[in-house]
Amino acid sequence: MKNVRPAQVAGYFYPADPEKLSMDISLLLDKNKSEHHVKKVFGIVSPHAGYVYSGGTASHAYNLLKGKTYKSVVVISPSHSEYFPGVSVFEGDAYETPLGVLEVDKEFTEKMTKNSSIIFSGFEGHRKEHALEVQLPFLQSVLQNFKIVPLVMGDQTKAIVDALSTKLAEICDDETLIVASSDMSHFHSKTDADKLDSIVESRINNFDFESLQEDLEFNNCEACGGGPIVVLLKAASLKNIKHSKVLHRSDSGDVTGDSDGVVGYLSAVIYSD
Repeated sequence: MKNVRPAQVAGYFYPADPEKLSMDISLLLDKNKSEHHVKKVFGIVSPHAGYVYSGGTASHAYNLLKGKTYKSVVVISPSHSEYFPGVSVFEGDAYETPLGVLEVDKEFTEKMTKNSSIIFSGFEGHRKEHALEVQLPFLQSVLQNFKIVPLVMGDQTKAIVDALSTKLAEICDDETLIVASSDMSHFHSKTDADKLDSIVESRINNFDFESLQEDLEFNNCEACGGGPIVVLLKAASLKNIKHSKVLHRSDSGDVTGDSDGVVGYLSAVIYSD
């Protein structure tokens, strides 16, 4: 493979040492097992902060993937450092983490960009984006023998959301998993963050992606990966999958003890049974 995207936030968001990373994820998964058990997982929502802050919440979702098999895993991320119109599908060959190299599913990515003016092949958004990268070691820890489809949304307008969800619904099958990467509200008091994040939680639990899209547009709630969440829910709906459940919600203050300015985290599962 000629073009491998190296890990950018190893040693910062998660350990750079493979043994330490593997051990930390194992401990997080053991400590944060979900009470919910579903057979057919279509997708999950997972936070993307440093593992010490959001890893526990993420583990509730990743635990549900243990023992399951997928050919392709689509990871949808917001773009924190680059703005561009549309959705960037990584045109390289692989992403690398301390746990190894994850090959890009070229057949899938070609289908994603075919006949689309919105979804394109490129490196935009992929160069330094942590929100996509931090999902990969978790995936490597709970799944085997899969390829990835790394997507970064340069903007999250309704037109982009609709185009991406429609395309994914056309391509995804029973061997595809979708991961929507998102944190919740940023730097509000713990009380205010709870109010804002409870809106997202309610919309997901009610499978109400249309109201969630409106809430995000009118700033009734906050989620930096709100677009990816809506895409996941709408793609599921288009495939007649309409079950969703928030598994865990937390904020950075649970770790730091600071209640003045917290970041919210949430994990959820979208499933067909």
